[in-house]
Amino acid sequence: MTRALLVAALMITGPATADDKPDLADRYQTTVNKIIDATLAGNSSWQKLVELCDDIGHRLSGSKALDQAIVWAVKTMKADGHENVHTEKVMVPKWVRGAESCHMLEPRPMELKMLGLGGSVATPKGGITAEVAVVRDEKELKALGSGAKGKIVLFANRMPAYDAQKGGSGYGHTVRFRGHGARMASELGAVAVLVRSVTAYSLHTPHTGAMRYGDAKRKIPAAALTVEDAAMLERFAQRGKRVKVRLKMSAKDHGMVPSANVVAEIRGSEKPEEVVIISGHLDAWDVGTGAHDDGAGCVMAMEALTVLRKLGLRPRRTIRAILWTNEENGLKGGKTYARDHHEELSNHVAAIEADSGSFEPKGFSLRLTDPEASKRGVKTLGRVLALLHKTGATHAKAGWAGADISPMAKHNVPLMGLRMDGSLYFNTHHTAADTVDKVDPHILSKNVASMAALAFVLADMPGRLGD
Repeated sequence: MTRALLVAALMITGPATADDKPDLADRYQTTVNKIIDATLAGNSSWQKLVELCDDIGHRLSGSKALDQAIVWAVKTMKADGHENVHTEKVMVPKWVRGAESCHMLEPRPMELKMLGLGGSVATPKGGITAEVAVVRDEKELKALGSGAKGKIVLFANRMPAYDAQKGGSGYGHTVRFRGHGARMASELGAVAVLVRSVTAYSLHTPHTGAMRYGDAKRKIPAAALTVEDAAMLERFAQRGKRVKVRLKMSAKDHGMVPSANVVAEIRGSEKPEEVVIISGHLDAWDVGTGAHDDGAGCVMAMEALTVLRKLGLRPRRTIRAILWTNEENGLKGGKTYARDHHEELSNHVAAIEADSGSFEPKGFSLRLTDPEASKRGVKTLGRVLALLHKTGATHAKAGWAGADISPMAKHNVPLMGLRMDGSLYFNTHHTAADTVDKVDPHILSKNVASMAALAFVLADMPGRLGD
């Protein structure tokens, strides 16, 4: 798109605020191009990701590895010259997986690939041996009724294939049995639950994730099977064959332990009390090395701050990078920040999170509680994102922004999520395959550039989104 056409396109949507003159393209296009060009010419995001994932490894809440990652992040951001680098204490749950296994005994002996779900209780020392009852949804579970008593219930719910036109994976709807299946099945007398891994594509790799007992009167063990093994058990059941398995899990809850969010800033030149957050979460499941989920999001925030600093760009407002703790199994980092900073949140101009891996950037979503403010905000965000045509992150839409920043929604903070091509993300999500080799360094740089450019404009422009 030529500059003349870009300016014309931006002007059609109308100004964001009465005093937002000159047009955003005239004010910021040169600076945005400078940010993007400098980032794509070379940056240290890939090096940071390798250090975090290869040198430290997986980083589940309460682990020594997460503690090491926090120390690494502080040291790295201080070395990059950032201001106000510090940690903010957060108490997080410590759940340890321990040894675990699942074996099919009937109709033939076979080891089943599994991963216990985060937060699950253990089985008795000798394991649980029981017949498997297969259901696909709540309707079939209800129909099973008392037939669940003494059984291991398998939720064989399938995640749909990625829909490129809708840009959706179906994850939010499919994941409900991983989260709540144990509580649902225990009410009917089941002794354990297995869930089909929440992915549409699998190479015999189980996917873990968090589960919750809620108000369950009885806690039963919960684990995920691979898509392939779950489908096989479902076929056996459909053919009338008796399926019997032995599940062993030694998971243990160690209670709450100290952790921390990591914070660094570029202080604003005119309105330092007003803040734009850029962020990712530092914790990761205890399999793989958390490269896409969410090491990539962390180094995007870290490097976006570094790019701006190296270019000598200091916006009117403060840009604050936050690496959240405990997103995966408690959200304590985000909740604690919202609680501890509640008196300041009226001065939070925006909170941006990257927690969708690192794939081709498409744009940003915006979540505002007020519908009218949301309409105005999406329009303004669209005008800002048009400046990012060099990275492709140009599409603005209303919608979910991110888990860690979600506790700020009730304080009317505009929440934004970096949106990407999501067609591959859930292939390795929460698995041993979430490793650095799955991340493309050039695409990672495009995401760094997108976050840096958006954060700078939001922190410097005269008005706010939704005004």
